[in-house]
Amino acid sequence: MTVRRIDVREAIARLADFGSVIDARSESEFADDHLPGAVNWPSLDDAERAAIGTEYTQVSPFAARKRGAALVARNIARHVERELQDKERDWRPLVYCWRGGQRSGALATVLDAIGFHVQVLEGGYREFRRAVLADLETLPAQHEFQVLAGRTGSGKSRLLRTLADAGAQVLDLEALAAHRGSVLGPLPGQPQPSQKAFESALWSALRGFDGARPVWVESESRTIGRLRVPEALLARLRAARCWGVEMPLAARVALLLDDYGHFVRDTASFCERLDALRALRGAATVEHWQALARAGRHADVVHELLEQHYDPIYLRSMARNFAGFAQATPIALAGGDAAALQRAAAALHRRDDAHPRACGPAAACDAAAARADAR
Repeated sequence: MTVRRIDVREAIARLADFGSVIDARSESEFADDHLPGAVNWPSLDDAERAAIGTEYTQVSPFAARKRGAALVARNIARHVERELQDKERDWRPLVYCWRGGQRSGALATVLDAIGFHVQVLEGGYREFRRAVLADLETLPAQHEFQVLAGRTGSGKSRLLRTLADAGAQVLDLEALAAHRGSVLGPLPGQPQPSQKAFESALWSALRGFDGARPVWVESESRTIGRLRVPEALLARLRAARCWGVEMPLAARVALLLDDYGHFVRDTASFCERLDALRALRGAATVEHWQALARAGRHADVVHELLEQHYDPIYLRSMARNFAGFAQATPIALAGGDAAALQRAAAALHRRDDAHPRACGPAAACDAAAARADAR
């Protein structure tokens, strides 16, 4: 048998056909980003790669290759013993490394010798990365985006998730970025992905959408935490139709206390995050908010943060960056409870795409949906 090398575009088109997609790079390379659904079988782990690199430069390339060959052989033997005992003869893996060279080639040679139909990704992860970046320039233009706009705490993220549950196409940027998009946005115990992994996740999501149906997304800034939204996608979102999610201030405070309960339980962490606002709001104001938090008056802190910080910044940013914000169709929510969100989501999801429907308070949403269903 002969190991076949496969072009990146053919591999992407056939990803679902492979029995496994195997990444032969080290664990840190894999963690930084990898092909969708890939599993990690390192030919050399991080420590081994570092040791071989040192020997290559300080001793000789020949000595390093001998040592590297022994390590690769041992690692591949372990992979075979651990991973292949349940694989039948018709298992067809795709193998790749950084450039489709020695690491994937060594593994593929052993799999081929066993009798499996194995293919190696030509150009490796590097070519996949180039394909992702190229597609992110063109994929956004293939979709009609509908932007949920609204002040902090107005229920945009909850409504987006409810739309997804109702069957709508949803691009949840904050979920992909593992961040809620503000100074208080880091998720407890959940680090953000790398920029590469974030872009690969966006690429995968965009490829999966039906271009004949709208894609719902939340209004976001250029960055979500430390991650950047690709320029072509950002431009499409800022030119898209906006829907203005509105909720009374008291309900927004209650929603935020619920969504950010970890800060209520960990006042020290909350106060530490507030320190980031000193440059914008001044030391005296931030220290006042920290004193309220330490006194257990979290609702008062959130109320003042919304009125004095988040709302003014949000309104200026939206007016400057989103062309459709001034004409946003209002979606009035009394609160963030499931029933209200489901009514609004059902009306939005069932709207006539050719004649977008305004959706106001819950009763108006129900009436609009009923009229659309009767047509």
